[in-house]
Amino acid sequence: MAITIKDVAKLANVSPSTVSRVISQSPRISDATKKLVYSAMDELKYKPNAIARNLANASTKTLGLIIPNQDENLFKNPFFIQAMRGISIYAQKKNYKIMFNYGASPEDELSFVHEFVNSKWVDGIILLTAYENDLCIEYLSEEAFPFVVVGRPYNIHDIMWVDNDNFQATYNLVNSLIQKGCQDIAFVGGPQKYIFSKDRLEGYKRALELRNLTVNKDLIIEAKDFTEEDGYQSMAKICAIKVPHAVVTTDDLLGFGVLKYLREHELNVKVTGFNNIPLSEYQNPALTSVDIKAEDLGYNAAKLLIKALEGVENTVNHYIVGTELVERESTL
Repeated sequence: MAITIKDVAKLANVSPSTVSRVISQSPRISDATKKLVYSAMDELKYKPNAIARNLANASTKTLGLIIPNQDENLFKNPFFIQAMRGISIYAQKKNYKIMFNYGASPEDELSFVHEFVNSKWVDGIILLTAYENDLCIEYLSEEAFPFVVVGRPYNIHDIMWVDNDNFQATYNLVNSLIQKGCQDIAFVGGPQKYIFSKDRLEGYKRALELRNLTVNKDLIIEAKDFTEEDGYQSMAKICAIKVPHAVVTTDDLLGFGVLKYLREHELNVKVTGFNNIPLSEYQNPALTSVDIKAEDLGYNAAKLLIKALEGVENTVNHYIVGTELVERESTL
């Protein structure tokens, strides 16, 4: 059976992508790591296929973009549009084109990643989210194919990524509500398969704990999806138990649903969202939201990936994009 990059990586105790970078003589790899990899290659008698490597390195000047959504919902959440705009701005500066596809499930996304990699249509791939057990990240890492993730992956060392500090942003948000006199603060979050959903929930809990406020599990709802209807139904469940002083939602669309429920039932509860999409300021009342700078996330993701593709030495493998709390009438 032929020896592969994976075999070399296992023996050298490094990632397949590191072996690939050693073979391509990347300046980002330390001499000590190179020595380990070369030693493993010698021991296994592994010989890189020069022809295949040259073909793989032939540039298409195109980036593949995987969007985690269904076609009918693609333009309902402006986050993706804003992130794509940032990606396009940097890509155009460097004369790269964008080829995108969307998947309704992680399995769909993996299928498109396979297609991008095997067709050699793109030089690198941008993933617009990170899952708990991410099939795309696992596959691309094993194949040593260049990629970047918008979202913090679990393995933050061998992967290029761009994200906000979602824990800190939510922690600060909850603190601002506590300072306004709120004590019973509910939480409506997205599915916990998303890493950013976990980080935002942990930020919420930590802020309450440090102020010696009770974390009431009955006031924490994990919505099925990031939709207005999910926000509405989540608020109905919360109010069936207790009407809180405030509700933190982890997406503006969830916040819109919460506001709708409160209007219909004439309840006075402070509400916050996340993403600060343009429609937030036109809600009734206008929605306070955390601006995650989606365009900056996309811009920096493209910047990281293209620098790596062009062999530009980079001392970092990630960017943390700052957030801003935009206060409006929903928390007055």
